Amino acid sequence: MIKNFYSLTKPGIVYGNLVTAIGGFFLGSRGVVINYFTLLATLLGIALIIACGCVFNNYIDRDIDGLMKRTQNRVLVKELISGKTAIIYAVILGALGLILLLWQTNLLTVSVALVGLFVYVVLYSLLFKRNSIHGTIIGSISGAVPVLVGYCAVTNQFDIGATLLFLILAIWQMPHSYAIGICLLDDYSIAKIQILPVKKGIYYTKVSMLFYVIMFLIVALMLTLFGYTGISYLIVMGLVGFIWVALCASGFRASNNKTWARKMFICSILIIVIFSVMIAVSARAPI
Repeated sequence: MIKNFYSLTKPGIVYGNLVTAIGGFFLGSRGVVINYFTLLATLLGIALIIACGCVFNNYIDRDIDGLMKRTQNRVLVKELISGKTAIIYAVILGALGLILLLWQTNLLTVSVALVGLFVYVVLYSLLFKRNSIHGTIIGSISGAVPVLVGYCAVTNQFDIGATLLFLILAIWQMPHSYAIGICLLDDYSIAKIQILPVKKGIYYTKVSMLFYVIMFLIVALMLTLFGYTGISYLIVMGLVGFIWVALCASGFRASNNKTWARKMFICSILIIVIFSVMIAVSARAPI
């Protein structure tokens, strides 16, 4: 039973987002001594809120999850947990997360977390995911929230640094999500989910991915230009960014789209981990 409740929170998504939240917290600290208790509370708080959103998403998507091979064995699809229990579980997770953030951070951080939860559950899961190719863009907004929570928990302000972090993560989500869409194109087609590869085709999706990857590189390097990170960040992110651009461009010559998309997906994961590490270790104290 515990395993069922655990899987309902989509732990892979939770842990992945905590990596960016840690990076945001360290960047926000910028030379100030780290308050590790606040860091722990922030991570646990945002983890609970992300888990809350994922449980709601599982509940909302239980019908289409049953149509796709990748998701047909999920807990709610197999009715191992009732829908009512799942909703109560989600509310408890969200409430605990908000209480933790309110206790140890500030109202700005709590507000950012709430916006992210609303966007993911209501705008993305309920309204856009099934009905519009722009659902990916909406989803990218919520995906950029954890890094902001980490940053705002320290700074208590939404400044240029927060804006850049938001743009970097939101832009990164686009080619990352499109790569998943190409890999799982058959599943998404069966479930009639209106993602770009299904509606516009793979070539159009590749063009869009290349645009977003280039934009990611440009915006990511702006953290150094605005004095938030040092030269080591600029060099490392410049290098991995160009590698990602080259891999993305190679997609136009790829003989197997799914193999190429899988490489893009793996590369996107590695890049966001490297990014999170580099903003933590290369953060510069404000002048």
